[in-house]
Amino acid sequence: MSESTSESTVVQPQIAAKNPNKKLKFIIGGAVILVTIVYLMITSISSTGAYYITVSDLQNQPASAIGKKARVEGTLVPDSEDWDAINLLLKFRMQDETGAQIVVSFHGSRPSNFARATEAIVEGELLPDGTFRADNLLLKCPSRYEEAPDVTEFEAVDTNGGQ
Repeated sequence: MSESTSESTVVQPQIAAKNPNKKLKFIIGGAVILVTIVYLMITSISSTGAYYITVSDLQNQPASAIGKKARVEGTLVPDSEDWDAINLLLKFRMQDETGAQIVVSFHGSRPSNFARATEAIVEGELLPDGTFRADNLLLKCPSRYEEAPDVTEFEAVDTNGGQ
């Protein structure tokens, strides 16, 4: 029997050379993600954002306000409601503290508390004919915001001296 001597060799894995572009790839990837997030934030804010403007400002600068999203707050003009139940169209007038008025048109269900409301906030856009087309209508009712009356308690005074 002949014995053969064989040396066992261990294969060493080769260590990969450091890739200098690996750090650069992470930086570029992070920058792309950051730019995408910023872009999405800007486009979503600009499409849903509304400028707060008063009724007086709408009347003073109607040409520059036409077609732009705006939020207007004002008091409801009494007896100005025109409700078309068949077409679900509510028209009314709002005024600000200076007395300037604007006609508001809202397409949708008439809020059940509209008759009690005193103030409204509308979001939408001014149309070329001067009507404000509201996409959102928020009402403020005085009964919900009034402070509860103070309760005053009186006790009878005993004039008989306790007898």
